[in-house]
Amino acid sequence: MTDTGKEKLTADVERFHLPRYQQIPTVGLYLEQVTRYISDMLSPVQENCITNSMVSNYVKKKLIANPHKKQYDRDQIAYLIFIAAAKSVLSLDDLKQMIEMQQQTYSTQKAYDYFCQELESALSYVFGLSQTPTEIGSDPFDEKTMLRSVVFTLSNKIYLEKCLVVIREEGIPVRDLESNTQTTIF
Repeated sequence: MTDTGKEKLTADVERFHLPRYQQIPTVGLYLEQVTRYISDMLSPVQENCITNSMVSNYVKKKLIANPHKKQYDRDQIAYLIFIAAAKSVLSLDDLKQMIEMQQQTYSTQKAYDYFCQELESALSYVFGLSQTPTEIGSDPFDEKTMLRSVVFTLSNKIYLEKCLVVIREEGIPVRDLESNTQTTIF
């Protein structure tokens, strides 16, 4: 990969920052506002991560509570950010189980803020922007270890997807091991 490709690979991750719980809007947001807000937050690392119909399905499957007067509150938005990010590495049933475990262990605010810190730290580490991932808190709960596993799986998936995009764009040649010649992949 060229230096330009490497810079392109890390640019989005360097500017990626999720709002912490207290930064999520306190006024209720309507469905379309919620999906736009979450898409904007996750767009540096994931595209097309949530749609109106997905949110409606998450409500129907009881991953999040029903909106109040068609508006979603801060807790619901925090859950939707987690779901939108993690759904690419967890099934809906597994997401629901993770949320239920979280609700028995941590407040929504604490769990969501852990998620944000862990994801930003893991992405920075996986993309080579930091030498070690930051350990968030010292709680010995299995739920926290499981969250970290989800975050690292997601970070590696994002890294792989972004690498493949750069490789396609650059038309990087690869060695054909059978014939010992170089070919362009994709």
